[in-house]
Amino acid sequence: MKTFIPKTKDTKRSWYEADASQFTLGRLASKVASILRGKHKVTFTPHMDLGDFVVVKNAEKVRFTGRKLAQKKYHRFSGYPGGLYTKTLAKRMETEPEKVIRDAVYNMIDKNRLRKHILRRLKVVTGEKHEFHVEKQIN
Repeated sequence: MKTFIPKTKDTKRSWYEADASQFTLGRLASKVASILRGKHKVTFTPHMDLGDFVVVKNAEKVRFTGRKLAQKKYHRFSGYPGGLYTKTLAKRMETEPEKVIRDAVYNMIDKNRLRKHILRRLKVVTGEKHEFHVEKQIN
């Protein structure tokens, strides 16, 4: 089987827009991660960064199933004794809904050197308005 190796100068990146109010968190994150990675393109190559830009709007309106708002927890560790900080999903959605979506997408992208570069193309905004020019919708 032959692998198609695209020239990096020939790649054109499109802009996609996803409305978070229409999705649950996991389904939104998996679709966004696939487009950021470039898996929807015919010219997909695993070792190259050929994905598109994605703008996620209405981050504060993303849906959750079950009792995730009360039971799901996010942990941070400062590195010092007693430095473990924990927040529930409900508390985090009040203060930083963009980071909830960004973290979900981050965990769905392959853990390799391209991950940081791929995530730079993800734009998450609260509310309807944003300054990005989008070409296509994700449904």
